[in-house]
Parts: sequence; C-alpha cells; structure tokens
Amino acid sequence: MADPKPKKQPNPYVRFIAVGFQMGATIWLGNLFGEWLDTKYQTTYWENVITLLAVFMSMYLVISQVLKLSKDND
Repeated sequence: MADPKPKKQPNPYVRFIAVGFQMGATIWLGNLFGEWLDTKYQTTYWENVITLLAVFMSMYLVISQVLKLSKDND
C-alpha cells in the first residue's frame, strides 16, 4: 500500500493576492451599489457612505484572514 500524498498547502503569497482582489472587489461593488442608490433616490451621499462601509468591511476581512493565516502557521 502506498502512503497517501500529503495535501499541499497553498502558498501564503497567493492567499494575499486573493485577499487584495477580494478587497478591491468589495470596495468596487460597494461603490456601484451606492451610486445606484444615489441615482434611484436622487441623493448625493449614498455613494460615499456605502463605499466607506465597504472599505471598513474589506479591512475587517483582510485582518481576520491574516490573523487566521498566522494561527495556522503556529
């Protein structure tokens, strides 16, 4: 019987690249949603508010993923 191959862990740098894309997509989608709300309700503040919330949410996701990655390496 052959020993099963150990599962190869993804490179942590690839994870960070994916996190960067996730952060950019979250902010971009938040901006689009805020722009749509401004157009729909004829206001001028939703784009800024939703984009700012998307920035904070993406920062939270990045920090939580980095903490998880550091715990996995310990």
